[in-house]
Amino acid sequence: MISMPYDLAKLPIQSLLRPISDAGIALARLDERIARSPVGEGFLERTHFAEACASLWIDGELVHLEDLVLHDAGHDIRTPTHELTIARDVLRSRRRIASQPPGWALSPDGLRQTWPAPYLRADSTGGSVGAAADPASVEGAEGEGASEKNSSPFDAELAAIDALLARSDAVIEEARRIGPSKSARAEKDPLVYDLDWDEDARLDEWRAVVQQNGELPALLQAIVALDAWNELAVLQHAPWLGRLLAASILRQAGLTTAAHLAAVNLGLKSIPVDRRRHRDRETRLLAIAHGVIAAAEFGLKEHDRLALARQMMERKLLGRRTSSKLPELIELVMAKPLVSAGMVVTTLEVTPQAARRIVGELGLREMTGRGRFRAWGVI
Repeated sequence: MISMPYDLAKLPIQSLLRPISDAGIALARLDERIARSPVGEGFLERTHFAEACASLWIDGELVHLEDLVLHDAGHDIRTPTHELTIARDVLRSRRRIASQPPGWALSPDGLRQTWPAPYLRADSTGGSVGAAADPASVEGAEGEGASEKNSSPFDAELAAIDALLARSDAVIEEARRIGPSKSARAEKDPLVYDLDWDEDARLDEWRAVVQQNGELPALLQAIVALDAWNELAVLQHAPWLGRLLAASILRQAGLTTAAHLAAVNLGLKSIPVDRRRHRDRETRLLAIAHGVIAAAEFGLKEHDRLALARQMMERKLLGRRTSSKLPELIELVMAKPLVSAGMVVTTLEVTPQAARRIVGELGLREMTGRGRFRAWGVI
């Protein structure tokens, strides 16, 4: 399958001037508020989860926020679905990009490490091995088996570190021998992937578009880059990566702070699909610009809601003992969209009965409506 080149001629600059100006102002307001807010870190962590679910929604899949939070914490109540696995890939990629320097995601090394999990080489144990191993996945894969084979927790930790180093060495050696992209293409199932779909060539063409637009305003660069990613269809089954890279362009240009990635998916979710996928490029570009504005406005409202909720919860700390677990529970609740009893037990190191009691004292709202496997969040 041959992709059509993305035409950079006759960009509708005149019609985009007002939307990109409004979007820039809205993003600057949100970024300034987050940078000075006591709930800024919690807001950003919640945005990661909401963005992952919104990304799947844009691509036509449904993932519940509650399932993603519990899956990320290792407290699944059911077998993870394929969609949930993809959502976790989006979540981890977004976290990885936010933790790196602003220009990292668009560098060759950053693109290689944020390449989605389905394109990574599978090892002999059936796990996915990539150029950037995730510590959480390594801990989940190695921790249980290691605890049975070693005599002490310290020995188990050493065994897990040795296993991680061995995997990393194997991946580096394999990449040097045949290259990561060739090995990934060689193992693709022709029933699932179009083997004539040259993703490397499409990626090079997309990077050329980004470089040619380097003199444009940052927001216009991000909008054009996202539209070009969609039109070139760089990855067969991972269009979500283009939206993360568009947010990285805004971050690299300084429109957002180092830890803040714009919630592009949440904004685009509010735009009708017929505008986002319109045949006319001007309509698509305007839809993306309006999506960025909607994302900033949503972020301002969500931040104010979290700040108010924190103030209300902190009032319940008056008269409490210094050994109370309520301050730690407040920090946990502000950092996650919802928390389960297992997450409270693990984080606060209390019994399940104590976890349910302090959750009741804080007045959290039960989010699941179930008698078992319950989870709570702020009102």
